[in-house]
Parts: sequence; structure tokens; C-alpha cells
Amino acid sequence: MTAAERNASAAADAGPALSGQCRTSSRLERVLREGHFAVTCEIGPPQSARSEGITKHASILKDYSDGQNLTDNQTAIVRLSSLAAAVHVKAAGGEPIMQMVARDRNRIAIQSDVLGAASLGIRNLLCLAGDHQSFGNHPEARNVHDVDSLQMMQIVRAMRDERKFQCGEEIKSDEPRMFVGCAANPFGDPFEFRVRRLAKKIAAGAEFIQTQCIFDMDRFEKWMRMVRDEGLDEKVFILGGITPVKSDKALKYIKTVPGMKVPDELIRRMEGAADKKAEGVNVAVEMIQRLKEIRGVRGVHIMAIAWESIVPEIVEKAGLYPRPKVAEVEEAREKEVAAAQG
Repeated sequence: MTAAERNASAAADAGPALSGQCRTSSRLERVLREGHFAVTCEIGPPQSARSEGITKHASILKDYSDGQNLTDNQTAIVRLSSLAAAVHVKAAGGEPIMQMVARDRNRIAIQSDVLGAASLGIRNLLCLAGDHQSFGNHPEARNVHDVDSLQMMQIVRAMRDERKFQCGEEIKSDEPRMFVGCAANPFGDPFEFRVRRLAKKIAAGAEFIQTQCIFDMDRFEKWMRMVRDEGLDEKVFILGGITPVKSDKALKYIKTVPGMKVPDELIRRMEGAADKKAEGVNVAVEMIQRLKEIRGVRGVHIMAIAWESIVPEIVEKAGLYPRPKVAEVEEAREKEVAAAQG
């Protein structure tokens, strides 16, 4: 048996991840476990110390989504830290999903930041490898990669579920109770390995998955059939990634990115549109409608890159507004926000 097969077997034997009680006070976890079609979105921290933009976006998006991702120096460009951004979102009444990349931290820093985030009321963590520094504004920087994203999830799950640090020492009180997720790319090559990779992430402790941007829905549906064949759709909450675009030029650029698939007919559709932004919204809504019909897909992750203001319109047109109320989580959140605001 290969290592990939062993990991797939371990994931299959891990027990149903989608049933049972919530293990954290995460609103996102509660929404998913109650069987609602979840909506998450993304807020990009600025290349400055200003928080006004984050607070503005969070104040709007909190009513149209169940969680808001705060990216961690995405594209390896220096930005306001995801931890600080998550605190601003929380203070605005949102549900932050803090991203953390292995590129910039060793295992000591990872565990320290997890404890710090938990102490500030952050309930969701997305573990990522991180874009290579050569793509960013400090290409001469050294990456860390003491552990990879799978090992990071294992560390965080052990801290939460076993109250142990990675070295084996006990966390004596107030372990970090976070809902743990990671990303998945259904489109990379070799295609058949994508499902095995997902199985490894589930075995490592992933409770929810946000996929890369989907433009080739037929290929995504094929990936989901393979996921169901392995029974993995019953082990993890899968949220399909949707990115609304403003022009055919954007699609043509995305098509050049390794691991991305953009059908030519979609590009031609955007080329022929009189109002390209409106057509971009229409495409996003249509894709969400298809996601809602695919067995095993539990939600959508909307990545409106530098276009956060369009998310409410997309959510409404997709029939996903208003978002479900989660009584006990909402009451606790109102008290926390009131306390944070003095």
C-alpha cells in the first residue's frame, strides 16, 4: 500500500466528520453542522496599518456570509497581519476565519499565534502553505516551512483535542478551540491525485475545505464524483470557491496561472458581453446555483478579489440571503461585540 493509499484509508476510517455536536463556538461550524448551505467570503488586509477598509467590509459582509477569510500576506506581499485583521472583523461583529501560512513561521511561532488568536476570540483557522516568496515584494526573503500545511493542522488539532503542544507537553488550561480548515485545488495535475491529496488533508485533521476558484464546472463535478466515490464528502465540509470577474481580460490572465482551468467558451461569453461586470456577476450566480445541486458540496466561498462590495448582490441573487440565525452563537457574539466596543 502506498503512502497516499494509507492516508486515504485513515481518512475513511476516521469516522463521520459531519455529524455530532459542535466542538467549538464557531458560527461557521454551527451553520454547517445544522445542514445549511454555508457562505464564506474573503477580505484582503491592506498594505498599511489602516483598519478602516477591513472594518467597513466586515460591517457589510457579516450579514451576507457565515465567515470572512483574512488572508495572510497573500501573494507573498507584506500586508496587515491576518491576526490583527481578524480582530478588527470580530470587533465589527463578523466571524473571522484567520488564514495562517507555513511559509513564515516555525512550529513555535505557529503554536504561539494559535494561542494568541484563540485568546482574542478567533474561532476559525485556515492552514495553508503560502505563496512562494519569489512571487512577492521581498523575493530575497527566506521561507521557513518548518512544517507543511498538513502538519500544521495536526498540530492545531492536537492542541485543541488532546490539549498538547507539538512537543508533547500538556496545555494546562484554555486550549485553543478552533474550527480547522484548509484549501484544496481540484484542478491541478495529475488530476487523479487531487482526491488522494484531499484524503491526506482529512486524515491530518481538516474539518472544512475551501476550494480554489472554480471556472470549469464540468471538471469540478468530475472531481466531486471522485470525492464521493471515496466517501470523502461525508468526512469534511466542502465549500466551492467562486471568483466573480469584471472582464474577459481577467479570465485570460487566470487561465495562464498554473493549476487553473478556464473554459474557452466562458472567455468568449465575457468577450461578447455589453456589460462585462454585470455578466461576471451573472456567471458567479449561475455557478453557485450549480454548486447547490452537487451532492457533497456544503457551501460556497466567494473570493471577490478587490471587489468585496459585490458580494451582497451575488448572495442575494443566488437565493442565499438572509443567512440562517444561530441563536446561542448570535447571543454570545452580541455580548462580545458590546464588550469590545466598551
